[in-house]
Amino acid sequence: MNNSWNAIIYKGWAPIYDWIFDAGPFTRAREKIFTDIQFQPGDRILFVGVGTGADIDRLPDKKLSVTAIDYSEDMLQKARRKFADSDIQFMKMDAQQLDFPSESFDYVVGSLILSVVPDSNRAFDEMTRVCRINGTILIFDKFAEPGKGLSRSKKLLRNLIKVLGTDIGVSFEALYQRKRSALTLLSDDGIMFGGMYRKITLKKVP
Repeated sequence: MNNSWNAIIYKGWAPIYDWIFDAGPFTRAREKIFTDIQFQPGDRILFVGVGTGADIDRLPDKKLSVTAIDYSEDMLQKARRKFADSDIQFMKMDAQQLDFPSESFDYVVGSLILSVVPDSNRAFDEMTRVCRINGTILIFDKFAEPGKGLSRSKKLLRNLIKVLGTDIGVSFEALYQRKRSALTLLSDDGIMFGGMYRKITLKKVP
């Protein structure tokens, strides 16, 4: 997995992405992302790896300041068309190197991005950096089962799936361990496929 390959892969995914990843169980899972989040008018929200904008539809109808980035121009074009009448700022950008000052956003949302980027540590570091103190990081993604290594069959499958632009072997626990001094884990809920897909809420602390 690298940025160049991902750009090619997601050019192919863009026309059919919503048919798969915003349908059925994914629709039900996405509906839970912002549950219990009390947004306030004017809150600054960053979508990291916004894709086709599937999660933006789930935001409450409030006056929020929304910025959305993705590395795939093809995915961004779909998102821009969906929200052509909005004031959402869409930008092509690498999640591993965000071009924003530190502590720029009240909420940082990462859906199905940490399992896609070549370096999930760098992306998670950047998400943490641009979140303000006492701000919230929301994650919806698939992660390896905590405390267990991948079976031989999953290791073989992992290499195949990486070719399709995603990784089933990313450990959230390993990501979080590196940032424990900066983040507090508020919730961690398995919401799809037996807990493989999780909704995780974190607070950035001083």
